[in-house]
Amino acid sequence: MSGLLIRNGRVVDPANGVDELRDVLLREARVAGIEKPGSFAELRDVEVVDAKGCIVAPGFIDVHVHLREPGQGHKETIASGTAAAAAGGFTTVVAMPNTTPVNDSVEVLQWMLSPDRNAAIRVLAMPAATIGSAGEVQTDFAALATEGAVGFTDDGKPILDPSIMRAALLKAAKLGLPISQHAEDPRFSHGAIMNHGTVAFRLGLRGYPAVAESSIVERDIALVREIAASHPDLKPHLHVQHVSTGAALQAIRRAKADGLRVTCEAAPHHFTLTDEAVGDYNTNAKMNPPLRAEEDRRALIEAILDGTVDCIATDHAPHASWEKEVEFDRAPNGITGLETALGLALRVLHRQHGLTVQRVVALMSTQPAQLIGLSDRGTLRVGAEADIVVFDPTAEWNFEASHSRSKSKNTPFDGAEMLGRVRATICSGRIVYRARSVAS
Repeated sequence: MSGLLIRNGRVVDPANGVDELRDVLLREARVAGIEKPGSFAELRDVEVVDAKGCIVAPGFIDVHVHLREPGQGHKETIASGTAAAAAGGFTTVVAMPNTTPVNDSVEVLQWMLSPDRNAAIRVLAMPAATIGSAGEVQTDFAALATEGAVGFTDDGKPILDPSIMRAALLKAAKLGLPISQHAEDPRFSHGAIMNHGTVAFRLGLRGYPAVAESSIVERDIALVREIAASHPDLKPHLHVQHVSTGAALQAIRRAKADGLRVTCEAAPHHFTLTDEAVGDYNTNAKMNPPLRAEEDRRALIEAILDGTVDCIATDHAPHASWEKEVEFDRAPNGITGLETALGLALRVLHRQHGLTVQRVVALMSTQPAQLIGLSDRGTLRVGAEADIVVFDPTAEWNFEASHSRSKSKNTPFDGAEMLGRVRATICSGRIVYRARSVAS
């Protein structure tokens, strides 16, 4: 076989305004043609995937995942994490740098991106913005960019020194890359282990106030504003990770209205759950930023609906069961999320709040591709990378953590209802995941 033909599917390609029944032909890892159903009927040298009743869309792109290698293979490996990603419809993921050692050098970056890691899909990375993610000495942005970095971040350790953050934004702007910031001021959140509110009070746990997030977002926006004014030839790009509070969203909304290059991501757990999910000290509902109150969840959904939020990102953060099965205050932050992202987005955003399927695809594919400068992904135009997801938007099912392809099972969504199920994932023209119901 010299190609792949996906037929009878509803092609949804937001980048090109396509939403209609089409057949898609893939050859040599590229999109070779998109035509009316039956147009490729004479071809005999292709493998056929029947997508009847399904949506055919550009493969999903997650700009925020933790694949744990090097150094933490007991939680996840690049091979296992990308297998989970493929099952969730993702064809590209961006790995965060909080590995052991920290991804702050060309050597570690090359190791992570090596074919020897046996990734099921394409892995990109955002190395650390500072050495050791210590927030003090900048890494070699230019050398890392040459090796494929798509941005820089200290991830769970925010850059607190404003002079260091300003220098990072300036240097990244010269390379045309974003600084991705975990917005948290530990002077407000020190010792906090869940959202500040009535649930924390009832459980006797120290609360993490919204101002810990919004104050850093506001400071960073002020830095972007100052750089843009003093360097009219540059367009600094601040990306706010997993925004979780209404106050931070308001600051981002104002920055966008002022024409600043400020983007943000929303995690499915933040638009689906509230701090009530902590229940009786459920460590699988512990993450950073924490699950917030219903008021913040609704503010996040509204920001998704009005376009303030640029993309959905999972913050996939696997931990071994023995690490989570401890007292709540001792448990690490984070949950898995690659295999539940689509099901939650369609259930909550589409069914409950009326977001179109086209917009869901844009938030999970087209817009994250644009955010990190991937011009040949997040689209199904002829000549683009043959990265495709085929999913049934009407399938109703329940997620079972025990069946996850991730090495870890730390999720608050075990048994949760999902809407929409991935039937096939194709990366570079090769089927990397196929559900049993997809015919060929």
